[in-house]
Amino acid sequence: MFQRREKPGILRRVVDFFWPSIGFGRSTRYLGYRLARLPGTPYSLAGGFAFGAAVSFMPFVGFHFILGGLLAWAFRANILASAIGTAVGNPWTFPFIWTATYHLGYWMLGLKENDNGAFSAGTMETFFHNLIENGWQSVADVFSTVIFPMLIGSLPIFLLVWVIFFYPLNILIRRFHMKRADALLAARYANSAQAASLDFEAFKNEDAE
Repeated sequence: MFQRREKPGILRRVVDFFWPSIGFGRSTRYLGYRLARLPGTPYSLAGGFAFGAAVSFMPFVGFHFILGGLLAWAFRANILASAIGTAVGNPWTFPFIWTATYHLGYWMLGLKENDNGAFSAGTMETFFHNLIENGWQSVADVFSTVIFPMLIGSLPIFLLVWVIFFYPLNILIRRFHMKRADALLAARYANSAQAASLDFEAFKNEDAE
């Protein structure tokens, strides 16, 4: 269900990720339906996904699942939905996310960008590798010139991304739950009416005998 008979190629999937062929509106509704099938309230599901998506814009690669889960737990949102939301941050989007947060952070701090310790594609991988292998002292300079500005720049984007995902998904999931409840109620009434009709027919047959 909800799957294509023929899987699209890699290029088609990459293009669909940045510009969905079904349109952003339908893509968002499809995502809402998928989330709505998880157990939980509209708030918990939409909030959990929004926290996961927003956390993906913070420069803590490898910890997004944990941070998203903690935020979801703290605000009584769905932890599984937050894990799904972290998929917003992926190898295709991270270069754009890191570049945006880096430049925004420098602008917010009022600092002048220079070539010393400037952001590059391998900066994040090198930072966390050296942190684990050699300790804090080996990454102190990178943190002050790259990671800290990215963290500051990620904060307003975090709030913006949370709002962008939470409110549309909350509405879509709420509507889905209402439609599903109405469908279940209609099916229950239909089954009750059918059962009553069968009982009546059986009563008529017994009375005729």
